[in-house]
Amino acid sequence: MVLRSVILERLAYSLAAPAVALAPNLSPDGPANIALLLTGAAGTANAIHAATSRLPGSGQRIVRSLPLALAAGVDLAAVWTPGYGPLQTDALLAGGWALLCGAIAPLSRTGRHGHRPALVTELPALLAAPVPAALPAQAEAAKEPLHPEDGAPLYTLSARELWERAGLPGGTLLAKAIPHPDTARDLTILLRSKDPGRPIRSLSAADVAAAFAVFEEEVALAPVEQQSDGRQGGPGWLQAHITPDATARRVKAPTLAERWADKVAGPKGGAPGSELVARTRDEERGVTFYRGRMADETEEPRIDLAKVCRGLGIPADDSCAFVLVDGSEFLISAFDTPPLSQTFPATRELLTPDEKGMYVCGYTTTGQPVRNLIFQHDKNAARHGLILGVSRSGKTQFFAIDMAAMSLAGQVVWLGTVRKDEKTSRLGRFIDRQGSNALWMARSLRAARALCDIRAEMPWPHDGQPHDYKPGDPRCPYRQLNLFGDEFMTCTKDEEYGEFIQTIADDLTVTGLKYGVGFNPAGQSPFAHDGFSSGMKANLRQNSRAVVFNMGNPSSTRKAVEGTMENPHDVPTIPTRYSQQEGSVIERAMRGEADPENGVSTGGVAIIVLDNGRAVLMRSLFADFDTDLAQIFPDEIVRLTDHEITELDKRGLWFDWNEPERLGEFHPVPADDGDGDGEKPRRRGGGGKPGGGKRRAEITSARQALEAIKTLVP
Repeated sequence: MVLRSVILERLAYSLAAPAVALAPNLSPDGPANIALLLTGAAGTANAIHAATSRLPGSGQRIVRSLPLALAAGVDLAAVWTPGYGPLQTDALLAGGWALLCGAIAPLSRTGRHGHRPALVTELPALLAAPVPAALPAQAEAAKEPLHPEDGAPLYTLSARELWERAGLPGGTLLAKAIPHPDTARDLTILLRSKDPGRPIRSLSAADVAAAFAVFEEEVALAPVEQQSDGRQGGPGWLQAHITPDATARRVKAPTLAERWADKVAGPKGGAPGSELVARTRDEERGVTFYRGRMADETEEPRIDLAKVCRGLGIPADDSCAFVLVDGSEFLISAFDTPPLSQTFPATRELLTPDEKGMYVCGYTTTGQPVRNLIFQHDKNAARHGLILGVSRSGKTQFFAIDMAAMSLAGQVVWLGTVRKDEKTSRLGRFIDRQGSNALWMARSLRAARALCDIRAEMPWPHDGQPHDYKPGDPRCPYRQLNLFGDEFMTCTKDEEYGEFIQTIADDLTVTGLKYGVGFNPAGQSPFAHDGFSSGMKANLRQNSRAVVFNMGNPSSTRKAVEGTMENPHDVPTIPTRYSQQEGSVIERAMRGEADPENGVSTGGVAIIVLDNGRAVLMRSLFADFDTDLAQIFPDEIVRLTDHEITELDKRGLWFDWNEPERLGEFHPVPADDGDGDGEKPRRRGGGGKPGGGKRRAEITSARQALEAIKTLVP
């Protein structure tokens, strides 16, 4: 049976024969004749190359090129002969050319059916073994073509030729080849197992790449799903995407999704295993949001923000790029300018707490308000506080807004510091009591602990019985007391009163909440060796929202935040200063130019640990100490009740705490030695008071040396 393509090819030769005879005789220098000669030259060159290359399929190439080469020969003969030659030689040669080409046309298609015989050197052992006689059914199957006449287009036929030349990798047949639009070399091939009902097991991307002469990374294998049009799927089918053009474009000019997949979501990327959900731009705020999520929703994101920024091609600036993680999703915000370099003035409206004791203490990078609490509404208790940061980081500014919110809610505030300064002294004008040394802090803590005993016995007016503190209850006969201890860790190391301060502070953090007493230490470390016992830190962590300002460098800040969290989560970074990178450091060095200025201070920027353990970066509200703070504090100072003051006075605890230490107040009075010289009584360590003074381990002054000598005299 003659193939349809052979019949069409023979018809083409018959129609082309008159043109081969007429073109050189009518116009030897015409475009038609020149095109015929050039085509013949190309066919001749292809035949010579096929004959010398000795590659599989060279015979078919020679047969395919022969009609073009012979047509050029007929053309040259017609040019050399005058007219149409004797006895119409030109016409006879053209007719013979058509007959000869039609005769050899079937030979060019023999390679498309059946298997090519293997080379003798490939299987030497099989040649020595006797070949069994093929069964009739097997012999009949061997004669069947790999692809029965299925009307496949020329593109698929060409791909099949390459696939068969490669030896049917993985025991598969190429069912279909689909070119990709707008590309020159990209295609998708549909493969099926050569043996029906058997899965494809051994095919790899390298096999496909070798068959089509591309690189292995330019091939992607994918399963085939069953479709409604009847196409089969499953393990017996496979599709391969061959994309050399798309891969080259992806390297030079990738789309955002491709860049994310290659640079961010890869195993070495900034967010491995993630996928990009959306990219949005807010022109008004000057920020670009990249929303991502984990491909596996059960995994938690592992974000390296600097790597993500480099992968996306945006500046890895810790003052302009931030990440927010929520379960398996995360949000990366890339601002044009540092969003926390601006200030947010404190106002009474923001600082006035609601019925649940919440007030606005600052704003996040995305402009969301951050709330702090002045009491624990859900626990019916006061709250503790923990404020950390190095000098000039913004702690005292936060004192002002925190104290103002408490005062606006009708609460009493005391502030003790290690030494006097302008800001704390100004705050003292708007709160009940303020002092500036370790002795003052010790007296305030002692009075607060006594208030716990006093309040435990205070009757409530509605039933005449004492009750635990209930914030917001108008029947409560006393107001919440909030003690602030600035540089608390320094005071705990004081030789005279440090141990007493530490002991009373531990007691207050454990028992003070039920009596409406909250303790708010501030300093530069949350660890035990700096004044925090493990029990004290646990109570502060569970009953406050810790606020951590700049601790000197990002690693110290991170360590301090993690020290305030029960289960450390992703902690934001507070840089030393907000300084956007301008230009290239290398180029400035090559030109000998100075680096730009440091930028804007990060004072007032803090990390607040919320109730769910999540650490949020915020800019706290700004209270201007250079103007009158009365605009954020209430008109009247909130103080203790008369009953409480009377009871404290009975215990000898209510007086001017700035006066020198009274005789026997914190240290036992030594026995009189009878010398009557009026010498000031000596202080001794220990004593019955909790946290009494310690015996000095070393002598540091002449007075101490004299007292030590006197103690040795019998």
